[in-house]
Amino acid sequence: MLVLPNELTQSQATACLRMLVQGLRAQSGPDVVVDATALSRFDSAALAVLLEFRRETLAVGKRFSIRGLPARLGDLASLYGIDELLPATPLTPIK
Repeated sequence: MLVLPNELTQSQATACLRMLVQGLRAQSGPDVVVDATALSRFDSAALAVLLEFRRETLAVGKRFSIRGLPARLGDLASLYGIDELLPATPLTPIK
């Protein structure tokens, strides 16, 4: 599972995307889950990062989903009409 930072705005977008893509290379299974539960401060750049990372994930033949997407970010994705591109993974306790 790849984890987003607590802040993801335009100023962190490039570094965050780079970190996610680097983490993608280390993922061995067919599913790539991005954990967004820590994300508390964000702007629309967070959606751009998630969409670009989704594209990167699908390009290498893996499935993409998000765990714990903040409701406000989900609302923003709905407003832009892209919520279906950001599938959710149910929150389950981490062991």
